[in-house]
Amino acid sequence: MALKDFLAFFFGLAMTIALSGAVRAESLSLIGFGDSLMAGYQLAPEDAFPARLEKALKDKGLDVTIANAGVSGDTTSGGLARVDWSVPDGTKGVILELGANDALRGIPPEETGKNLEAMIIRLKERRIAVLLVGMLAPPNLGPDYAERFNAIYSELAREHNLLFYPFFLDGVVTRANLQLEDGMHPNGEGIGVMVERFLPTAEQFVKSLMKGE
Repeated sequence: MALKDFLAFFFGLAMTIALSGAVRAESLSLIGFGDSLMAGYQLAPEDAFPARLEKALKDKGLDVTIANAGVSGDTTSGGLARVDWSVPDGTKGVILELGANDALRGIPPEETGKNLEAMIIRLKERRIAVLLVGMLAPPNLGPDYAERFNAIYSELAREHNLLFYPFFLDGVVTRANLQLEDGMHPNGEGIGVMVERFLPTAEQFVKSLMKGE
């Protein structure tokens, strides 16, 4: 091999290694997209669910960043109106958590389902994976409403082949010591319980993205 050919080969190999290293060094970019439960109502930014989940995943050796796109009071119609600009290009996955405020306002479950599905379709069209987070209707709305509302999430997950976490407030909703004084939102300790329970599903989501599934 001539010297110039060897140098060209060596330079090309060095560039390939450098570029592959740069790709590996880039964190996987996720968005936590939701309402006050995602935003971290009355909590410091570092205590909100996305920040705490990001830390838990990094402690597991997974290089991820999770931006907080939670908006307090947001409904599924509000989420649909902002999903295009709230989820920037380069995002690999979205943790989609909306619907609690729809139920509190008594919005027809069919409307909630249509809005969620529209968001899922828009994200998938942009090649952004979705981890769908479920919610349960308050019992005061009656069994008929609850049956229709609660089924939305599992049905959408099945229809769109999404990874699914059934109930965001699992382990917190009935425990006053894990809630703020309003009895609706988790406190810092409550967020810790949510993250602990959510973590296995989040790990599965992140690892599937890293594998390009």
